[in-house]
Amino acid sequence: MDKSKRPFLKSKRPLLKSKQPFLKSKRPFKPKRSFRRRLPLIQPGDRIDYRNLSLISRFISDRGKILPRRLNRVTLKQQRLITIAIKQARILALLPFENNEKQFKKNKSTALAKKKYKKGGKKYKSDGKNRSRL
Repeated sequence: MDKSKRPFLKSKRPLLKSKQPFLKSKRPFKPKRSFRRRLPLIQPGDRIDYRNLSLISRFISDRGKILPRRLNRVTLKQQRLITIAIKQARILALLPFENNEKQFKKNKSTALAKKKYKKGGKKYKSDGKNRSRL
């Protein structure tokens, strides 16, 4: 059989090796940094309950959202209990559903602006039936 009709046979070319040797990285070795493990937020004696607001408030963001488990550093069981306690406290109006201070400040400033606008008001020239602006 002719070589051209044998497509799946390996060619017998020599492997070309790179001419440059393997270069090591020039960056020096960095030793591992020591880290200090943070103390757990939940102590062994703490009860996770909707009435324990000082404990529950540690697991809520400044916007009023429940923080995820990777930030809390708690177990799955503890996270579930915390979530249930927070939801119960919200239903009983012990905690707000949404804590948005920025929105409150914005609404307060817009309310003041509206008051000033109403105080100054639009001035009209009174000519009986026709009213035209000054």
